[in-house]
Amino acid sequence: MTEINFRKAQFLTSAPSLKECPAESGAEVAFAGRSNAGKSSAINKLTDNGKLARTSKTPGRTQLINYFALDDLGQQRLVDLPGYGYAKVPMATKKKWQAHLSEYLQKRETLRGLVLLMDIRHPMQEFDTMMINWAVDAEMPVHILLTKCDKLKRGPAKSTLLEVCKHLKDANVDDLVSAQMFSSLKGDGVKELEVILKQWLTIDDEAAENAVTPE
Repeated sequence: MTEINFRKAQFLTSAPSLKECPAESGAEVAFAGRSNAGKSSAINKLTDNGKLARTSKTPGRTQLINYFALDDLGQQRLVDLPGYGYAKVPMATKKKWQAHLSEYLQKRETLRGLVLLMDIRHPMQEFDTMMINWAVDAEMPVHILLTKCDKLKRGPAKSTLLEVCKHLKDANVDDLVSAQMFSSLKGDGVKELEVILKQWLTIDDEAAENAVTPE
């Protein structure tokens, strides 16, 4: 097994749609969330690189599918999906993003899991539920990051996590969807996230070699 070091992450490429994504080999995990959920900040915290994923005070700046390689061969990847739901862009643009996101989740064969980020103060919005439904329909595991947990006291933050977990159980999707608290500011939850990502991204060395060796 190849050890995954998230601090080795490097920008690989950007794609405006599924057709322009890298070749279907290896394994990747996608990060998605509303445009103000702190997605880029979470990726930067995970990789210990404040400049890796673009952050902006203007929500919705990420309009491309951005790929980051975790290994020299690009066989293990993090994917930063376009933010959704909040950006001040035309409705036609939002619908185009949604179509690309749906297609990516349903058809991308190398996608091993989805990290769905939600501001802990505003969890389970309409778009969040839509993303979960797309993923569950594709039998894709989802791990929810309740971000900005430093904005709440420990008690209310824990209560929100329990409420989200209860909602997932009541919806009968808790076998595919899990959740945790996360703070990019303080680093809370990074280790827990790493464990999930390593489970999803681990590919054996033989498979990795076959993926890049010409016949």
